[in-house]
Amino acid sequence: MDDCQLKQLTSFSSVIAYPNKSILFYESESNKHILFLVSGLLKIYKLDKFDNEIFLYHVYKNSLISELTQLDDKSIYCFSNAECTEDSIVLSIDFQKFKEFFIDKSILTMKLMNTLLHKTHQLQSIVNRELVFDATAKVAFMLDEDLEMFNKLKRQEVSFMLHIQPETLSRVLKRLTRNGCIEINDGKIKILKKEMLTSTFRGVGV
Repeated sequence: MDDCQLKQLTSFSSVIAYPNKSILFYESESNKHILFLVSGLLKIYKLDKFDNEIFLYHVYKNSLISELTQLDDKSIYCFSNAECTEDSIVLSIDFQKFKEFFIDKSILTMKLMNTLLHKTHQLQSIVNRELVFDATAKVAFMLDEDLEMFNKLKRQEVSFMLHIQPETLSRVLKRLTRNGCIEINDGKIKILKKEMLTSTFRGVGV
């Protein structure tokens, strides 16, 4: 974008700081702003009929938060809940003005499309994790796709995210260690044989 476009975008945008544990939005709400995570970390989740939390995915810095389905809508429907798991900074952009001054003029359209395709990939990963993968494939997929987060979280938090028992997670990690896929030092995992690891889930729903 040129300076004029940047100034125009700035005129209908704001930057908001959220402390850890803040709820950005709840499921079924409507929002009139596109939300973009500048820094920090968000947890996206849903609640079942018993109010049990079902983890979906994380949103990392420099990523789109909003779940856009149509560009013609006047507001953005929230399909899930979003909670800050770190102190976070969010860029909020008026959706209708962004559409009028940028999308309708084919400015930033390709960037937005690539971002929405990434969101689609996240959804495919959730479907595989919940409906297709067994415990070993779930663990291997997370190690391959998000090793940094895996090492950052406690094992109990990882098992909760993957919807498996902590004992099952421990058995899978021991199995992957024995066959030489990974090694564990001071609780941190390092991938030794990436192709062998990916073969655990490759071709299973992906």
